[in-house]
Amino acid sequence: MPLFRRRSGGEGAQDRAGRRGLGFGLGRRAAGAPVAARAAEPRLDPSFGDESVRRVLGQAAAGDWTALRPELAAADGAGLTWLAGAVADVAGVEEWTARAMSDAPEDALPLLLSGARHVSWAWEARTGARAGQVTEEQWKLFHQRLDVAEEQLLEVAEREPSWLAPWYFLQISARGASLGPEVAACRFEAAVRREPGHPASHRQRLQQVCAKWGGSHEAVHEFARSAMLAAPEGSQLGELVALAHLERWLDLPDGEDRAYLTDPAVVAELQEAAFRSVLHPDFVPVRGWQGSFNAFAMAFSLADQPRTARLLFDALDGFVTESPWHYLSGDPVRTFRAHRDRCAAY
Repeated sequence: MPLFRRRSGGEGAQDRAGRRGLGFGLGRRAAGAPVAARAAEPRLDPSFGDESVRRVLGQAAAGDWTALRPELAAADGAGLTWLAGAVADVAGVEEWTARAMSDAPEDALPLLLSGARHVSWAWEARTGARAGQVTEEQWKLFHQRLDVAEEQLLEVAEREPSWLAPWYFLQISARGASLGPEVAACRFEAAVRREPGHPASHRQRLQQVCAKWGGSHEAVHEFARSAMLAAPEGSQLGELVALAHLERWLDLPDGEDRAYLTDPAVVAELQEAAFRSVLHPDFVPVRGWQGSFNAFAMAFSLADQPRTARLLFDALDGFVTESPWHYLSGDPVRTFRAHRDRCAAY
């Protein structure tokens, strides 16, 4: 299969990189981090290998709010945000959260899940088609669901001013509803005041300043690099540099895209970011570490740096995340396998 052919989807498909979302230093292996003895079968796992997330997803699919609520109530700021994001992608959540809100109108947790679900549900209505290919009815449904999300998430933010989660999802709804750069910046700042190094909120900000959402490539690179340098070494935020270069690559015509990523200056920036973050000895795995490793693995493979890419593929042990492999044509699992096998042959 072609290794470098990009997906032809438009803004909606591209924005999934910012919706999900998602390491350890190979110089000093952290406890619990996997090391591959041989090539494992590539796989997508919405629970990210986390049994607690797998349990929550099962409860959400079954509509078992009685079992699910204590799991959410026990989570910290970033943990609640992660779990709410996972639940938001489960079909039917909008139905039982409506009942839960009716039964306990003072409870902010079902309101948060409903708002998060309406954000994800809005993008399901819009689909991944280019803007010009989205029908009038799809746009109408998209904005109706975002309107509900905005109302519910803002109410959660008012009721629970210390919570990170509503501000994370409000960044996504602001982008979809085109609320403008000032609103988007304020919501990012609100999120990082509650958790300064929150990787997912930084990914949302990176998407917001992309050219495809009204920003520029210069703004993306400036944001990614400044965030990386402001964070301590071993921080996950170095991933932003890889994502910024992938966004630029995605926007270039055939031929120029590969030349861009293989440029020595770009390769040097990728190497600096990787060894300052996911390949740094102080990098500790947290929930969703696989997303950062997949981003760097794809970037280094496309940059024709198989040796560095292989370090990342080996650590992943076959664990695939949809983003950023959905930027390439074909199934993410097959695409991951093709790039991994190519780098393994180095």
